[in-house]
Amino acid sequence: MSESGKDSYLDLRGLKCPLPVLRTRKLLQKLNRGALAIVECTDPLSVIDIPHLVRTNGDRLELNAERDGVYVFHIRRGSDAE
Repeated sequence: MSESGKDSYLDLRGLKCPLPVLRTRKLLQKLNRGALAIVECTDPLSVIDIPHLVRTNGDRLELNAERDGVYVFHIRRGSDAE
């Protein structure tokens, strides 16, 4: 994980379910409201698990894309939660 300002990057390539969603949850819990988390995974189940986590937490999924077998998620922390 690397951080630049308010944004964080998490490289979860090669990890299998449930590790991507668990590590994403752990990162999101550490971030301040409004911070951006960029998560990259190769596990196909992450396209189900991570958006579900985001909805459950009240965060906002700004990007959900696949690039050359890597699933990329941009998650805005706490944007919808009050």
